[in-house]
Amino acid sequence: MSAGTLPSFDPRDPLGLDDLLDPEDLAVRDTMRQWAADRVLPHVADWFERGEVPGIRELARELGSLGALGMSLTGYGCAGAGPIQYGLACLELEAADSGIRSLMSVQGSLSMYAIHRFGSEEQKQRWLPRMASGEVIGCFGLTEPDHGSDPAGMRTYAKRDGSDWVLTGRKMWITNGSVAGVAVVWARTDEGIRGFIVPTDAPGFSAPDIKHKWSLRASVTSELVLDEVRLPADAVLPEVTGLRGPLSCLGHARYGIIWGSMGAARSAFEAALDYARHREQFGRPIGGFQLTQAKLADMALELHKGILLAHHLGRRMAAGRLRPEQVSFGKLNNVREAIEICRTSRTILGANGISLEYPVMRHATNLESVLTYEGTVEMHQLVLGKALTGIDAFR
Repeated sequence: MSAGTLPSFDPRDPLGLDDLLDPEDLAVRDTMRQWAADRVLPHVADWFERGEVPGIRELARELGSLGALGMSLTGYGCAGAGPIQYGLACLELEAADSGIRSLMSVQGSLSMYAIHRFGSEEQKQRWLPRMASGEVIGCFGLTEPDHGSDPAGMRTYAKRDGSDWVLTGRKMWITNGSVAGVAVVWARTDEGIRGFIVPTDAPGFSAPDIKHKWSLRASVTSELVLDEVRLPADAVLPEVTGLRGPLSCLGHARYGIIWGSMGAARSAFEAALDYARHREQFGRPIGGFQLTQAKLADMALELHKGILLAHHLGRRMAAGRLRPEQVSFGKLNNVREAIEICRTSRTILGANGISLEYPVMRHATNLESVLTYEGTVEMHQLVLGKALTGIDAFR
């Protein structure tokens, strides 16, 4: 490009954010986008309507072959990708469906991350390579039927019996539960809250699927039932005691949601933009009417500001400077704006907006779950409120 010549305006990248990406970032993004286009998009509306994902274990192995499982971790077969590349992978998968992004992020940012950060060397060697390849799917048991935003009140308990541990309790709303080969379960003990690696074939463990859900339907969601599950002494994660363990895992997963939610928003926005260009009313495309253009402009503003925020937080994570309050900032803003983009997109599509022929309503209903899991709106507001005022309003 000669000096003084401006690049053309790209409606799908109006701020030129691709300029922030290096060739390796672009390669990761394009690889994940193509995989989603080939393996998810042709089928996901049917999966969503049926409420099941046939061949989910095969999808996990394919993600493993792409280096997407535990991709931000190093060693043990993990890709060692940077925060921006991990974020771009989350964005592209959630642009296909939130449930597919959840499969990847629960595997890597929760289950594998817990073992990688807090496990023994033996635990890492035993589990992480097989999880990175997708041979073994993992799940993460923290939320309980009566304790979501207040994990300190959990009732699942682990007691010592000789050299063994015996776990009893229930976990709820667990992604990957019934297809997992291993569960990272957090439980109260006499020493405080501890994490346990639980093979799902252990006697007393079961994971019944949760039915009748109208969000994240292209995803496996289960209850975990632990009925005096006996584990050896070396099943406990040795490097952490207390809520710091599970909360640090959640922070890593929330970072992925900051990016992923913008993928769902992008998909809805692009569907509305294409529709507005071709749908005719009163003798011309509806994109030629002022009110429709105002909606598209407002959606583009929030979408690309959200992606820019995700980039900024990714750079802070890469520099070791990303604070939990900043993760709350990103999750609160981006998921909330993504839902609004989906709702506005639905108005542009009119009655077609509720059809699974278009992705908009599917993303909108998925995001209702993303809004509340890994920290509700209210919890993130209070995190920021405490940080801004110095006053703790949680109690």
